[in-house]
Amino acid sequence: MNINPFSDREQALALRELRTEMLTTNVANADTPNYKARDFDFASVLRSSSAEAGQLRQTNARHLSAQPGNPLGFEPAYRIPMQPTLDGNTVEMDVEQAAFAENAIRYRASLAFLNSQIQGLRFAIKGAD
Repeated sequence: MNINPFSDREQALALRELRTEMLTTNVANADTPNYKARDFDFASVLRSSSAEAGQLRQTNARHLSAQPGNPLGFEPAYRIPMQPTLDGNTVEMDVEQAAFAENAIRYRASLAFLNSQIQGLRFAIKGAD
C-alpha cells in the first residue's frame, strides 16, 4: 500500500532533474577529446526505483548498504554515436539538444501533475471558499 500519494511523482521529478544534469554535462563537454556522452533509460529506471520503494532501507550506519558503490542505484549508459569523431568524443549536439528539450517538457508536465494533486488536496482540506 502506497501511503504517500506523491512518491511516484517525486521520484519522477528527481530522475528528470538527474537526467537534465547528465545531458547538460554532455553538452558542456562537447569539445572535450575522448569524452563519452552518458544517458539513461528514464522509464526503466523509474520502474525499477518504484519497485524498490517498498523494500527495506538502511536505517543505521552499521547496516549493509543495499546498493554498494553506486549512490544512483543504477548505472548510466554510454551513448553510441551515429557518426564517430576523430577525437573520440561521442557528444552529438543535435541528439543532446533534442533529448534535453524532451526532458524539459516532461519535467514541466510532471510539475503540473504534482501541482494539480496538491491543489486537489488543498481543496479537499479547505473546502470551497
